[in-house]
Amino acid sequence: MGEPNSDKPHDLSAPDPISARKAQIQHNTAELAERFRSGVPVAELIRERTSFIDLLLADAWNRRLGPHAAGVALVAVGGYGRGELLPHSDIDLLVLLDDAAAPSCQQELSDFLRFLWDIGLKPGHSVRTVAECAEEARADQTVITNLLEARVLAGSAALWETVKSKIAPEHMWSSAAFFEAKMAEQRVRYAKYHNTAYNLEPNVKEGPGGLRDIQLIGWIIRRHSDAQGLQDLVAYGWLTDAEYRELKEAQEFLWRIRFALHVLTGRCEDRLLFDYQRELAGLFGYRGDTSNEVVEGFMQDYFRTVTGVERLNELLLQLFNEAVLHRAEEFSPTPVNDHFQAVNDYLEAVRPEVFREHPLALLQVFLILQKNSTLEGIRAATIRLIRQHIHLIDDAFRNDPEACRLFMAILRQPGGITHQLRRMNRYGVLAAYLPEFGRVVGRMQYDLFHVYTVDEHTLFVVRNLRRFALEEFRHENPLCYELFQLIEKPELLYIAALMHDIAKGSGGDHSEVGEKVAEEFCRRHQIGSRETQLVKWLVRHHLVMSMTAQRKDLSDPEVIHEFARIVRNQNTLNHLYLLTIADIRATNPSLWNSWKGALLQELYTSTSWTLRRGLDTPPDYAEQISAAKDEARALLHRFGLAEDAITAVWENNGDDYFLRFLPEEIAWHTTAIAACRPEHLPLVLLRPESLRGSAEVLIYDRNRDFLFAQSTAVLDQLGLTVLDAKIIASRQGFALLSFNVLEQSGTAPEGLFRLAQICGRLKEVLSGGSAPPPVSRLAARQIRHFTVPTKVFFHDDPQNRFSILELIATDRPGLLSKVGQAFMQKGIRLHNAKISTIGSRAEDIFFITDREDRPLSDEADRSALRQALIDFVGDH
Repeated sequence: MGEPNSDKPHDLSAPDPISARKAQIQHNTAELAERFRSGVPVAELIRERTSFIDLLLADAWNRRLGPHAAGVALVAVGGYGRGELLPHSDIDLLVLLDDAAAPSCQQELSDFLRFLWDIGLKPGHSVRTVAECAEEARADQTVITNLLEARVLAGSAALWETVKSKIAPEHMWSSAAFFEAKMAEQRVRYAKYHNTAYNLEPNVKEGPGGLRDIQLIGWIIRRHSDAQGLQDLVAYGWLTDAEYRELKEAQEFLWRIRFALHVLTGRCEDRLLFDYQRELAGLFGYRGDTSNEVVEGFMQDYFRTVTGVERLNELLLQLFNEAVLHRAEEFSPTPVNDHFQAVNDYLEAVRPEVFREHPLALLQVFLILQKNSTLEGIRAATIRLIRQHIHLIDDAFRNDPEACRLFMAILRQPGGITHQLRRMNRYGVLAAYLPEFGRVVGRMQYDLFHVYTVDEHTLFVVRNLRRFALEEFRHENPLCYELFQLIEKPELLYIAALMHDIAKGSGGDHSEVGEKVAEEFCRRHQIGSRETQLVKWLVRHHLVMSMTAQRKDLSDPEVIHEFARIVRNQNTLNHLYLLTIADIRATNPSLWNSWKGALLQELYTSTSWTLRRGLDTPPDYAEQISAAKDEARALLHRFGLAEDAITAVWENNGDDYFLRFLPEEIAWHTTAIAACRPEHLPLVLLRPESLRGSAEVLIYDRNRDFLFAQSTAVLDQLGLTVLDAKIIASRQGFALLSFNVLEQSGTAPEGLFRLAQICGRLKEVLSGGSAPPPVSRLAARQIRHFTVPTKVFFHDDPQNRFSILELIATDRPGLLSKVGQAFMQKGIRLHNAKISTIGSRAEDIFFITDREDRPLSDEADRSALRQALIDFVGDH
């Protein structure tokens, strides 16, 4: 910034009252923000901010300590010492004292530090003697790290030189010990972010591939040599010129984002929250047809950048490991084939020209790793060679039959498939070999449902499929394990997994476009006609099973029959079931629960039975009703319930009841209702474990207005997620409500106190008979960024028993209760509800009739109900 000038707002030559210095800091912050928005390189702004704070602190120090500072030094440490100060970065200071005697300037030091707080700098500071510094540094690697890039701002420079000599590698923290400590620290940090850079709201500084990864490289190399900055990594041979440029560009991009976060929030904010992503995308000049596309384009660049940093971090740390901890001359290379050798259990190209002379070795290297389980990975120099020769994977390479054979061999190996596909993706080989896959690398969807980028999600699907094959993971899903043993060619499932989302963002239906990509892949890789048809079908229909299970009434035999007609045969059903489970669990693991697993297994079992029965045999409702009654009656007789008691309960229910509940559920309901006297109504019971993988709440009461609205309001207020609701009106004016619920954590409610709380609160509210209580539970912070316009659609029931209403809206506390109020206002009777939440988007299905149990066929009635729902649940 140059010398302070008295006619400028940051002039430091005048007296320094608190108000004046506060104003100067505010002016500097505002000026930097304005220059940032005008396009000044952020590295320049960071240097200017650092220089400004340097001058301010030195001036304040000299004014307060002046002649008393002979045995004291003011030292910048941490990020400030490194000279990377953003508008609201922490200002980390060390006040260094001479060991010889206590300083005579304790009051002056207190005045100095109090002044910094008064003017709003809020420094993080420590006060230590030289000996204490050395002692702390020896005991704690974070302290030695903070001191590595320290700078003297004012006071005795000789004191700092003494500290430097005491903390040198020959006295403590050798480069090898320091390296191992920082690697352990990075593993802990990565685990905090689930070992992936692909978080929906990433931390620009601390997350994998963030600025901390770049800093860690500098710390390790600085501890090992006298390198002062990233540029020295080239001179010392750690980085190539191209890698240095990539690292600097990444650092500049991440600095820009972090600087913008500081400017937008007015504080030290490192999290790229949804609150800021849209605004940052606009600020950085991203454009698109929709606002979501703008954000997705910005975030794709972010994810690609941090992936590159993560890759360079891995490369440099492995180089350091090989050069310092495990010198190559200590190991004798073991030949693997003409192109590769093993050194210290890592694969290495025998010479730099291997990939140029034999491009197919770019695939062969991963197959070798799969076949040799003793090999831990690829040596850093060979990783660098792979990256430098990616351009050799062109159309001629992709169409080479030998390249196709190698890729299919990787997919057909008995183990290591996920590891090698991930490694291929990390080094850029997978994107080069499958250009369509390259287009979804780093691509995210701006919503709360898809928590990974498309490429990360795809590789998780493959991983999940692989786990189905392994005995050690059998307990996670026994049926998937059993079915996987029946799959003749697992590689077809892996291909379908690689292709199922490969057309995301390409325009049009990604399932249809992906089917064409899959067909071309199969043709190029000489996959047989029958197998190709299966892969194409799986890609085209990879969503149909989850949509059927979560949005349709699985108690309806016609729904099952229609789904069976789609899948056609048992082999296709087996493949689709495995792909569906793997896909859902790889989309958002926190949203997977036992309920979804039970629904899919129920659909699988029912469809298998229908396929065995024959697609030409129409559904037999009478047969299903009779079977349900027989099984339930057998259970009730075992419980000791008399036949006349069973008849008394059942004669009030129509045939629909026996279609929609499992025999075990019917037996539970019947036992409870038979024992309940009218004066004890409402009857409220809860089973924490049902056959459908959730808790079931049973409510039996006189049929009246607000029953559904009241019940759902209470369940919502108690923090329970309603997954499914069934309402049966009896012939004598009673109603049976059955809710399948889970806690928001995805687990069933448990503990006597919790169960009593749920039942007690429901009974209390329902006994009052008044309007539903208001739901005061707050919506999640992220919801406001993903509001969904309220839409209502009507569909016809093939059996003409109900009208099927589809509601799409923003998921929010009290939504179902408001739906119930709209139904009551318009005289609508609810029979069944399928509740599905996808991130912030509620996609609920309701099976309804009018008060006379007739479907809503009149368009005027439908329009009135649609408007009522929009009025009750729409955004206001």
